[in-house]
Amino acid sequence: MNAFLKTLHEQRWDDHRYYHHSRINQALHLVSALSFLVAYVLLFIDPAWAALVGWCVAMVTRQAGHYIFEPRGFDHVNQVSDEYKEAIKVGYNMNRKSVLLTVWVGLPALLWFQPSLGGLIEPAEGVMEWLHDVGTVWLALGVAGVLFRVGQLWLRDGWMPAVAWAFKIITDPVHDVILYHKAPLALLKGELLDPMHHVRKD
Repeated sequence: MNAFLKTLHEQRWDDHRYYHHSRINQALHLVSALSFLVAYVLLFIDPAWAALVGWCVAMVTRQAGHYIFEPRGFDHVNQVSDEYKEAIKVGYNMNRKSVLLTVWVGLPALLWFQPSLGGLIEPAEGVMEWLHDVGTVWLALGVAGVLFRVGQLWLRDGWMPAVAWAFKIITDPVHDVILYHKAPLALLKGELLDPMHHVRKD
């Protein structure tokens, strides 16, 4: 158990120090985390709508923070290149995210032109049923995305890093609320980048 918690802590620490310098990104992660918590509750009520909230609100705000606001290039806080960070990223680096998000955007179009998915499901009647089907396939995509990366990590690094990453992904919303709840206040004070004093070694 100690080894598992140590692995989880290292993954969380690397994710924070390498990929969350922007206060805007941190604030968007707070919005994302709260949205994911809402989606978690909706899982027990209507899983399809949980997926719609998860992808359209939580994932959009989260990934907007990374794609638009998070600095790229040489990381002066950690003294490493962006290429190094992308190469050692345990979860979805920017290239893998781009592939996943491309599939995410493409699935609604597929359902629009093939409402039955080639006879796999009952065709939707009306926009609301179509949205429900979109949510269902997005939920499947989310589960498949996690399981696919777990499988890759398991084959490459063994079961512990793989399971630790899955646990990290599932519990990130709670952790992000704890970690980034002060980001909006920092933004109001005009601080666009986290000085990362707790990370710097210089």
